[in-house]
Amino acid sequence: MNSLSQLIEAALFSAARPLTVEELADLDPDTNGSEVRAALDQLREHYDFGSHGIELVEMGGGFQLLTRPVFAAAIERAQIGVRGSKLSGAMLETLAVIAYRQPVGRAEIEEIRGVNASGVLRSLQERGLIEVVGRSEALGRPLLYGTTPMFLELLGLQDLANLPKAEELSIALQPVPAAPMDEDTAAYVEAES
Repeated sequence: MNSLSQLIEAALFSAARPLTVEELADLDPDTNGSEVRAALDQLREHYDFGSHGIELVEMGGGFQLLTRPVFAAAIERAQIGVRGSKLSGAMLETLAVIAYRQPVGRAEIEEIRGVNASGVLRSLQERGLIEVVGRSEALGRPLLYGTTPMFLELLGLQDLANLPKAEELSIALQPVPAAPMDEDTAAYVEAES
């Protein structure tokens, strides 16, 4: 590995968020974006073919070193990983509306969800997951919301094009048919009732 790759590796290791190519290029004044990309490719190869427990992932408009998914359950079980605060159902619904409809105003979000969204919008802005991206041309020029790079980071996406398509979601959300019960299981369920 060359010295630029090592420098980038050190920066990615110490960063708590994805770093952009521009930020990585600032590490060395004699470096340009194409050299940084070549060093990132070298790092990715190093982690992919060296049987490492971490990998270089492009997400949220930048690059980050992450634990390989195969080890996530063990790390979770040992409670080693840093846990972010959980999002409520209302926050997740609102984020989904914004992600798929952006730029979108509060009135449209409320129409889709059927409830007032101002508190949820404020919470999502405080967490850095959404931001005001403009104003509508409608009466009163209401604010329009969009997602942030932190939203992409939270979902582990490179960009919004990687969001599941609507037709993929409808298949994933269909109820799973119940497995037929054998006589012993049916008797157990009946006795429990």
